[in-house]
Amino acid sequence: MATEAGTGQGAGGGVDTPELSIVIPVYNEETILEQAVTTLVERVRVLGRSFELVLAANGCRDRTVPLGHSLAARFPEVRVLECPTPNYGAALKLGMLQARGDIVLCDEIDLCDVDFYRRALDLLDEGRADLVVGSKAMAGSNDRRPALRRAGTRVINGMLRASLGFRGTDTHGLKAFRRAPLLPVIHACVVDKDLFASELVIRAQRAGVACLEIPVSLEEQRKPSIHLVRRVPNVLRNMARLVWVIRLGAP
Repeated sequence: MATEAGTGQGAGGGVDTPELSIVIPVYNEETILEQAVTTLVERVRVLGRSFELVLAANGCRDRTVPLGHSLAARFPEVRVLECPTPNYGAALKLGMLQARGDIVLCDEIDLCDVDFYRRALDLLDEGRADLVVGSKAMAGSNDRRPALRRAGTRVINGMLRASLGFRGTDTHGLKAFRRAPLLPVIHACVVDKDLFASELVIRAQRAGVACLEIPVSLEEQRKPSIHLVRRVPNVLRNMARLVWVIRLGAP
């Protein structure tokens, strides 16, 4: 069961209806959480929109959760949600479903890319898309992660294109979307962990949601909390399940 804290008023907005919800799954992030959240809140306030920052903790074994509650006490924009097990996709889905803003921005605690927010919000405001994906692999992007991680991104997305007709270059990472048209898509998703984000993007495309990709720049700020090689068996299992549920409509 998820629990919540820090449901205070967003900057310049009401308690329950901020314009923006920023959802960030966190897992054992005590070393960077305070600095990242403090900096992000200050930078997003400059945008001049009411917002909430939703920290979706999942199975943390360090001080991430108590630090999150402390930050929620300091910053009225911050909320903490808790998933009992380490599950990135479940935490991200929970954050999306619990988000109160009309627009949801999905980020990573070691990125906090406010430049992406600005560019994506312009596209959403102009009505050019209902879902904007920040791509690490399209022309114009600048992916400075280690070569193995860059290769992994391309392999996974190549598999998604070949098996499910995915039209794009990336599914995992930064996203911005209007919550109302994406809610049915979010509820329909059944695959969690690493491939929840992929299922979300693919189902959105297949449902006719207006999707756009924009290039992003990123550099690894710290080693991933779960080693890439150890993730491979689970990714392959979820890839097979994703093909099964989307191609055959199986539960």
